[in-house]
Amino acid sequence: MAESSDSISVDMETIYLGGKEHIVRTGRGPVSVIVYGDQEKPALVTYPDLALNHMSCFQGLFFCPEAASLLLHNFCIYHISPPGHELGAAAICPDDTVPSVDDLADQIIEVLNYFRLGAVMCMGVTAGAYILTLFAIKYRERVLGLILVSPLCKAASWTEWLYNKVMSNLLYFYGMCGLLKECLLHRYFSKEVRGSAEVPESDIVQACRRLLDERQSINVLRFLQAMDSRPDITDGLKRLKCRTLIFVGENSPFHSEAVHMTSKLDRRYSALVEVQACGSVVTEEQPHAMLVPIEYFLMGYGFYRPCQLSGSPRSPLSPSCISPELLSPESMGLKLKPIKTRVSLHPKSTDR
Repeated sequence: MAESSDSISVDMETIYLGGKEHIVRTGRGPVSVIVYGDQEKPALVTYPDLALNHMSCFQGLFFCPEAASLLLHNFCIYHISPPGHELGAAAICPDDTVPSVDDLADQIIEVLNYFRLGAVMCMGVTAGAYILTLFAIKYRERVLGLILVSPLCKAASWTEWLYNKVMSNLLYFYGMCGLLKECLLHRYFSKEVRGSAEVPESDIVQACRRLLDERQSINVLRFLQAMDSRPDITDGLKRLKCRTLIFVGENSPFHSEAVHMTSKLDRRYSALVEVQACGSVVTEEQPHAMLVPIEYFLMGYGFYRPCQLSGSPRSPLSPSCISPELLSPESMGLKLKPIKTRVSLHPKSTDR
């Protein structure tokens, strides 16, 4: 592994629907970054969950026309993949040192420095949410805000450790086998979309299953080992200076963790959105449930959708669907019946 901390970007020929891949070589190994949009705009950095990348973790959200108009209008998107999780990645040498979660967070600062980015908005899912939260704790001045989906903040529980041990053994001995994929799909999605003997699995699950076939098992194992050894960062949450918006599916295995994390954040600057009938990867399973909260979260920073789309009758962001109270930064939620989403209010809600 390279000892130098100098970053070198190698522009790849592959273009992903208007995005361009850069391989940024950091002191902790190379990192794939897919860049979408105008690099003169503010930056939105994403980080996916275990065994996923930007195509399998954020495509559902960014392919929503309303989300694309909001996010791509205001931001240049930097999709960071965990080492070896990018499309077409080769197997990492087994002799290379397994990075720690601190190493992964430190890679992000090197990516930001390479692209000459200042403070950025961050969006992460589960393991990726943990890495970005750790990054925000270590480099507070470089984070504008956090949008976290089914996040982790505590060390792995005994239950999670045992589950991860099973997945580690499957990865080591059998690779990306059918049973391992079922374990991962259970982690990501609710039973409603995973299907059953009577009901076929949904298109998003089928697509995710195909993309998992492309993952190198050793690369997934290394990220899993890093997350399995993660420290508890609960004490650091109070030091965060940025606003935080948390989404979690009510059927996510990490639901209680997200609620715990919200309770430890500064109540003046955080909100929890619980999405009904949804698993962990809300960005894929119910991306429309994220639109209204994200829009009003971003309004606190002066970001808005293009005006010409504001009156679309198909858009859940239409003013007629939104309570005016959401305009208050202290009142980040309500029961959004059109998208079956309930929101925990901070800090002054009395409706419990």
